[in-house]
Amino acid sequence: MARSLTDAAVDMYQTRPERPRSARGRRAAGRARLRAPAWVGWLFVAPALLAYGLFVLWPLVLTVQYSLYRWNGIGASTWVGLDNYSKVFTDPELSATIVHAFELIVFFSAIPVLLGLAIAATIRRIATTRLALAARTVVFLPQVIPLVAAGIAWSWMLASDGAVNQLLSAVGLDGVTRAWLGDLSTALPAVGVIGAWVLLGLCTLLLLSGMSKIDAALYEAARLDGAGPIREFVSITVPSLRQEIGVCVTVTVIAALASFDVIYVSTQGGPGNATMVPGLEIFYQAFSEREVGVASALAVVLMALVLACVLPIQWLTRRREA
Repeated sequence: MARSLTDAAVDMYQTRPERPRSARGRRAAGRARLRAPAWVGWLFVAPALLAYGLFVLWPLVLTVQYSLYRWNGIGASTWVGLDNYSKVFTDPELSATIVHAFELIVFFSAIPVLLGLAIAATIRRIATTRLALAARTVVFLPQVIPLVAAGIAWSWMLASDGAVNQLLSAVGLDGVTRAWLGDLSTALPAVGVIGAWVLLGLCTLLLLSGMSKIDAALYEAARLDGAGPIREFVSITVPSLRQEIGVCVTVTVIAALASFDVIYVSTQGGPGNATMVPGLEIFYQAFSEREVGVASALAVVLMALVLACVLPIQWLTRRREA
């Protein structure tokens, strides 16, 4: 009798209807059913990887290969090993282009970032007014203008009879007027001013977007402690914008080292070689001088310089953030 009761209880337990699962359990079961094999993810990524390998990695490998040969782009090539790299660093004209690129970093990177911080902080203080919207539009305007058009417009303004010299003459500074892009001493700084004008809007908006994420309570607490606008800027704003500043510096440094279009339109590397930069020299060496090997070696050196400048910036930014 006891055994039959036990068997009946077991049968009742086994046939008891299943208790409804919780919402979390139902979601977990749904995810388990929808979980796809790992190779499905790679299938979606495959087109992008194929395009990246075809248009980035493969040309990079070919560039490194060409840099080890003397080749005019048409006939037979001759193996020269590292001679092309040696020429890049020993030829004064080629090495001068690298120096010019680093000089442009001051104009393309330092000036836009520092001015962008000041302008973004000013716009943040007047964020509720219509003037702030107009200021953002005016500052960002150079980003929507084609660089070719910007180079042509600035070459007109910086000419001997351009708007800049006319303005200087109007305020009694006739002694400093000159053909800014045609003078050996001012051509490179003049090109740097064009680059700074183009990149200022991008840096300003990136920094302004970072400032919008800063907790307003920090500024209120600083004001209660008697901090002024400069103290707030130095102690709260700048430390909170490490990521944004790192992005701005990275983008502008790459733009300085790889600059081509603005310089090609405004000066074409002149006067003499005063504004010749690696990107423009690579173009001339490959398509004018027919020295594909030297152009490829300079391109590889330029890539290494970009990585040598950008990777430490990224490392410092992530390290401080961590």
